[in-house]
Amino acid sequence: MSNRALRILIADNQHFQRMQIERALNQLGYYRIVPVHRLEELLTLVEYSSAPFDLAIISATFDVADGFDLLAFCMDNRQLHQVLIYDCPGWPGIASHRRQSIHVSQAQLPDHEALGQLMQLIDPADYPAQAGPCPR
Repeated sequence: MSNRALRILIADNQHFQRMQIERALNQLGYYRIVPVHRLEELLTLVEYSSAPFDLAIISATFDVADGFDLLAFCMDNRQLHQVLIYDCPGWPGIASHRRQSIHVSQAQLPDHEALGQLMQLIDPADYPAQAGPCPR
């Protein structure tokens, strides 16, 4: 059973793409989803939210202002536990200590399989346990 309490934010200029991602997440059992299409909405929701977002899925081509560093914003923000930035060919690598919370994809849009793999990392209770000893 997926953790229905997970808070997910989707930021993309394209309505159709936001809907595709939201639909895929719904099929995986996640329903607390906030889609946004403007930078101002993203900044307001993240800054004034009473609880952090468990996952933010953001297009690298999202409507960002000149000089706004999306990657730095995501890396330094305690209100975003995990972030997937997609549609970002040619982006710089991410330091190893940040790789657990920032996921970068060159895909134009994350598909159902990619979202399922990401949710398996974020919400492992929803997936069968691996055989072997328990980590201490």
